[in-house]
Amino acid sequence: MEFKHISVLLNECIDGLDIKKDGIYADGTLGGGGHSFHIASALDGTGRLIGIDQDKNAIEAAKKRLAGFDNVTYVHNNFCNIDKIAEELGIEKFSGILLDLGVSSHQLDEADRGFSYQHDAPLDMRMDVRKSLSAYSVVNTYSQDELYRVIRDYGEERWAKRIAEFIVSERKVKPIETTFELVSVIKKAVPKGARADGPHPAKRTFQAIRIEVNGELEILESTIKKMVGLLESGGRLCIITFHSLEDRIVKNTFRELEDPCTCQRDFPVCVCGKKPQIKIITRKPVLPSVEELAANKRSHSAKLRIAEKL
Repeated sequence: MEFKHISVLLNECIDGLDIKKDGIYADGTLGGGGHSFHIASALDGTGRLIGIDQDKNAIEAAKKRLAGFDNVTYVHNNFCNIDKIAEELGIEKFSGILLDLGVSSHQLDEADRGFSYQHDAPLDMRMDVRKSLSAYSVVNTYSQDELYRVIRDYGEERWAKRIAEFIVSERKVKPIETTFELVSVIKKAVPKGARADGPHPAKRTFQAIRIEVNGELEILESTIKKMVGLLESGGRLCIITFHSLEDRIVKNTFRELEDPCTCQRDFPVCVCGKKPQIKIITRKPVLPSVEELAANKRSHSAKLRIAEKL
């Protein structure tokens, strides 16, 4: 299947990065290369783009999309390792970094990846297939309390306790092996009246399991701080999130980096010595336009936040 992914908030990201032609930029979530194509197009012969993705299929697709550029370096890795990546590439500072934390259209549509509740496939959900933890492992080996925690915290699912109970009960009969088997269990757990309105009953649980499998939230705060430390003065960090948990972490981390002072507010002067590292460019997140929402339904929950290194 062709790797496709419609770049969300594309123009807003490119404008937000405030690209310098001779700068060094990193796209930490390369995907199909949509955002990267426009970043590379804005660079001259001395500029450089580092494209990072933990999904090997994404790397291969981006190489085709960006074949016309000779200033792109591809890295098959997780963006949380950007400090090690920079060291290996001899990069001291970046002029800008972009993160698009959404799952690509390709990952959702490619059946054998097991990301989607709309396609029957083996339970997998690994963005990096080199990792051992899969959705199958979570569903079939986590305790009921662990499943409840994951579904409640990462899916913000009101029926998390019942879903966890039903999963554990079902797997006592046989392992839950496919996405549709899991969807069936979830539908049994969620009362009929609750299934009548709102999103697909499996949406939040699938999101929660995907986040757990890929450690998406565990690494976010520390990675943001690493990235800010790797930006040159005036460099921009642009982050697109797709659900409230991610956005809350980005918002709160940006706030901490802009105002790190721990002194009591009535102190006449700061004595803790902690200095601001960034200036927040977007006091409120940038949202997709009406036109983008109409053209790409998967953009409806996207939020872009931008910070600039002092």
